[in-house]
This record gives sequence, C-alpha cells and structure tokens, in this order.
Amino acid sequence: MDSLAFLKLLAHDLRWQMLCSLTSSDYRVNELVTLVGQPANVVSYHLKQMRAAGVVETRRSDADGRDVYYSLDLDRLKSAFYAAGAALHPALGVIPQPQPAGPSLMNIGSLRVLFVCTHNSARSQMAEGLLRYIGGDAVQAYSAGSHPTTIHPEAVRTMDSMGVDIREQMVHHMSTFLDDRFDYVITVCDNAREVCPTFKSEGVKLHWGLPDPAAIADAIERRDAFAWTARRLQARINYFLTHHQESS
Repeated sequence: MDSLAFLKLLAHDLRWQMLCSLTSSDYRVNELVTLVGQPANVVSYHLKQMRAAGVVETRRSDADGRDVYYSLDLDRLKSAFYAAGAALHPALGVIPQPQPAGPSLMNIGSLRVLFVCTHNSARSQMAEGLLRYIGGDAVQAYSAGSHPTTIHPEAVRTMDSMGVDIREQMVHHMSTFLDDRFDYVITVCDNAREVCPTFKSEGVKLHWGLPDPAAIADAIERRDAFAWTARRLQARINYFLTHHQESS
C-alpha cells in the first residue's frame, strides 16, 4: 500500500477509534462492537478493509476456533507511519533510534503487572523477564498459569540471547495471586484469558494473544517460534511502558 492510501485508510473516525483500542490489547469483533458503540456489520466491514491493507492481523482463538482475534503489529504500523512521513519530506521519515536495552524507562511510577498463560512455562515467563529487564526498578513483574508446569528450556535459551536471565523466576498457579493488587493483568494466551479470575483490587485487563511456541514439534521451527514470540513481547512491552512514561 502506498503512503497516501495508508493515510486515507486511517483517516476515518471509526477505523481510528478501533486502532486506538487495538494498540493496547487484542479484541474479538463483539468486544470492539462494545468499545466503539457501532453495529457488528459496520465494525466487521472496516476491520476487513484494515486487514486487506495489512494494518491489522487476525488469529483464530486457541480456546474457541470459532472466535477470531484482531491485533496490531505495532512495529509494522510504526514503519508505515514513518514511510508516509518520508513520502512527504525525507526529514519526516527518520525513525528515532530505539532506546538501549535494559532499565531505561524509569519515570513511570510504581507499576505492578501480572502475565498469565496456560502453563506459565514460556510466554508469560518471557514477558515477566522482559518487563523486569526493560522497566527496572519502576515495575514489579509476575507471571502465573492456569495449569502451571515448569519453565521451558527454550524460553531460558531465548531470553539468554537477549541478555535476560529468567532462571531464578518461579512457576505459579494464578490462584497464588488472587489476593494481590495489580495495575495490569495481561493474558498472553487465549485459553488463559477464558479462565482468568478476577484479582483483588485488579486494575486493567489486557490480552496479548500469542501462539504457544512450545507446542511446535520440530526443534528448528520451535526455536524460531520462541524467538518470534520474544520479539513480539519485547515490542509490546516497549510500547506499553512508553505509553505510561508519557502519561505519568
């Protein structure tokens, strides 16, 4: 899609409203209907346009294959915005250098976040480690599962490659934290979202649904899937913390 077509696609009140919602969480059509206050057929029409343009992605729910989640690849969206700027003037297409890895977003205040998946072995453990690493002392990161097992060795290896050590992290059942207060509870798999309980003094619930990389049989494909999952989580967390830094 060329830059002008991209900007025209977004220059619509309803599509912009849906995109703003999807920047923080994945949603199903019926949930977007509630959020934007428009009929399902209207919401579906505009989602179809954004999907055809590659602006939004779809994924069949692991919990119920009849459900479809809509999500954003925030890095791809960011690149498209800068490409549109560059088409207008070269100086407007210069993407800022990413912040250095490690604790760098320290002005967001105290933030308590719980990540939840099914086995608390891969996705939620990597998210916990990445949030603690990137957010530093400004965040308290935890993870849990609906059916916890053990930390997957490929999760440890993948995090090692990013300079994050998760060996000392613990595996928990989500009931462990029922009486704890969290600013955010973030589910990273569809099955966990369906059974996630309400926590005491719970803040905002978000959903960052990702396929389970541990479910892949082939060792090489599984390793690639873990790396992809880690990159997506890192991007989500960076945007998540940047949002709080700017709004604090």
